[in-house]
Amino acid sequence: MAHRSRLVNWLVVLAVFAGPASAALEQPGSPPPVDAELKAYLMQTVAQADSFEDRFDAEVWLMDMSTRMRPYLPNERERLTFLRQVHSEARKAGLKPDLVIALIHVESLFDRFALSRVGAQGVMQIMPFWKHELGRPEDNLIDLSTNLRYGCTILKYYLDKEKGDMRRALARYNGSLGSPKYPDKVFEYWHRYWYVRD
Repeated sequence: MAHRSRLVNWLVVLAVFAGPASAALEQPGSPPPVDAELKAYLMQTVAQADSFEDRFDAEVWLMDMSTRMRPYLPNERERLTFLRQVHSEARKAGLKPDLVIALIHVESLFDRFALSRVGAQGVMQIMPFWKHELGRPEDNLIDLSTNLRYGCTILKYYLDKEKGDMRRALARYNGSLGSPKYPDKVFEYWHRYWYVRD
């Protein structure tokens, strides 16, 4: 019963730069405008090098999400590594890991080698210009932890900028502020596939 109570407590605690975002941000022949405040925020967090408080919590969350994710990442080792890294980077940024998974589902279908037609890379579809803006040209955006750190940091920045309004933050992440299409899709995937019930 104590474990059940702790599980309930954990589930209460748990609750984007996209392919389309990159299209909106990068016009042929001209670099996208860079938000100086976001650049500083990324520089601070991208340089930082786990997130579960308790082994039981880790096992419950990882088992639940691993079962849900099996159709997308059939290799168990790859799947668990992916989930641990998503959880760590999401929690580090103050985001709900299950929502970040939904965003990744929409962005790349969990393909860490995903490359959009305009050059956005990895599971969270990060534009390469960020590496140069941060003075970190050596960063590999195909590397899962690097990609997650960039993506979670950017989403958290927009969430703070929008005073906790996740729909507006997702629209900013996608470069489509003013349109509900992208936030609606992420929320649909979140509630249909990944939402952790309180």
